[in-house]
Amino acid sequence: VSMQMNTQGARTWENMTGKAFREATNIAIVLDDIVYSAPGVSNGAISGGRSEITGNFSLNEAIDLANVLRAGKLPAAAEIIQSEIVGPSLGREAIQSGVYSFIIALILVLVWMVFYYGTAGIFADVALVLNILLIFGILAGLGAVLTLPGIAGIVLTIGISVDANVLIFERVREELKKGKGLRKAISDGFNNALSSILDANITTGLTALILFVFGTGPIKGFATTLLIGIATSLFTAIFITRFFIDARNEKGKSLSFGTRLTQSLFTNINISFLQKRKIAYIVSAIIVTISLLSLSFQGLNQGVDFVGGRSYTVRFDNIISPSKIQSSLIPSLGSAEVKTFGEENQLKITTNYKVDVEGLAVDNEIQNILFESLQSFLPDGLTYDSFVNGAEDKKVGIMSSIKVGPTIADDIKKNSFLAVIGSLIVVFLYILLRFRKWQFSLGAVAAVFHDVLIVLGIFSLTYKVMPFNMEINQAFIAAVLTVIGYSLNDTVVVFDRIREYVGEHTKWKFNDTVNAALNSTLSRTLNTSLTTLIVLLAIFIFGGESIRGFMFALIVGVIVGTYSSVFIATPVMFDTQKGKALEKEIEK
Repeated sequence: VSMQMNTQGARTWENMTGKAFREATNIAIVLDDIVYSAPGVSNGAISGGRSEITGNFSLNEAIDLANVLRAGKLPAAAEIIQSEIVGPSLGREAIQSGVYSFIIALILVLVWMVFYYGTAGIFADVALVLNILLIFGILAGLGAVLTLPGIAGIVLTIGISVDANVLIFERVREELKKGKGLRKAISDGFNNALSSILDANITTGLTALILFVFGTGPIKGFATTLLIGIATSLFTAIFITRFFIDARNEKGKSLSFGTRLTQSLFTNINISFLQKRKIAYIVSAIIVTISLLSLSFQGLNQGVDFVGGRSYTVRFDNIISPSKIQSSLIPSLGSAEVKTFGEENQLKITTNYKVDVEGLAVDNEIQNILFESLQSFLPDGLTYDSFVNGAEDKKVGIMSSIKVGPTIADDIKKNSFLAVIGSLIVVFLYILLRFRKWQFSLGAVAAVFHDVLIVLGIFSLTYKVMPFNMEINQAFIAAVLTVIGYSLNDTVVVFDRIREYVGEHTKWKFNDTVNAALNSTLSRTLNTSLTTLIVLLAIFIFGGESIRGFMFALIVGVIVGTYSSVFIATPVMFDTQKGKALEKEIEK
């Protein structure tokens, strides 16, 4: 093992080796109080700083010794560059609101499925409950920590699970309308829906995978639950629902895939979607232009995740004016942004005071400034310790805080950009592989860009007037990627039906084929979107302030994604067909 020292080290090393040679002693190589080797000096003092350690050791032992020498004594102090603290009182409230929203969303979905699909809906509900139990079981086995984005990921999988069952049941109903027997209709319905289910879930899964790779902290937790949810949803929809339906059919018991109120809904619809595409283009162009202008001139409300700084959630015992608090803090902090966060007696205080300085001393300094500056707004007798720390039943003071250094903020920005671009590239390639036409990929990606720009534009236009927090943070990036996944899910189901109709109706004109395919998927599109919106609205209303902006982005994304799959993705795909030759090629 060879080693080379710098000038200062060489002089010290010469003295040490000279002394060891004269006294016939050894030189110990120590790291973390462990002696890894103790070679002797055979030829006197070693000058120049270059030395070799020889002995009867293996290659691996030599590599280990070299690594120890490289490590040396590194005086590297650890600095916290990103931290988030949530007090026990606020944490308990957040978990309670998350659980309540989960239960409410689940009940609404279970009732809707029975109302819309009758007996088959009951079996779908059983599979859905089993799906949720599987998700919690896997998370428990992994030792995962369940955060609010994690709960949101689980609730979102309710919509994914329902979508798979909706696709199957709609196909079974189509087969029954063709006059097939129940057994044959069930078999063909499951088989025909399988391609759409797999394509839709794979595209969503790819987006979640990108989020898992590039995300950090709670966002990685969201991606984890979403990936697990996709896998369990596929299993329960394809196998568990099929098991119950086949078992009931084998026993000869009655089995319905609709009720009197819903059996004939969305049947015999013949809307000419492609004829309306120019109107849709104009409407979308206006909305996207407004969004781009707002993003250019007004920008977004970037949170500390993207700009760095410190943010504190402070609760008071009475309703308080944000402007008064901001005025009292600016003289001490230089810059401070204060907004109502949830209830009117709770504020979010953000500052970039000494953002480049790390360490506990700065944290304590800012907390002292907050305590002293807010003294006149706090209850009499409240101590500094109670204001900063407090007990489990804490009602007043700092409820939570987050600190992000400028370096990690830049990393988050970079990773967020990579996540969005990476997901688009991966999905473009997957759709190109599955549909073998670049026009399909272009249509899907155009719809995704359309949806993301509108979501960003709405956040830019409304963040100053909305009564809830609309910061652009890691959770928002998770929402954007989920919107991408949902939009692609919807689009792929439509494209899959177009591909199927092209093969079945070879003599139809291509525009007739596309319109027929869009009409045939309308029931599924609206049903899945409505179910997903029910879930998201339940979380938005009952899920607590900390997750409201995240849910708002998803709600907007689902609405826009449903629209774009019909009026953007498909028309773009249709309009990029070049001439009748290509049209005939597709129709073959």
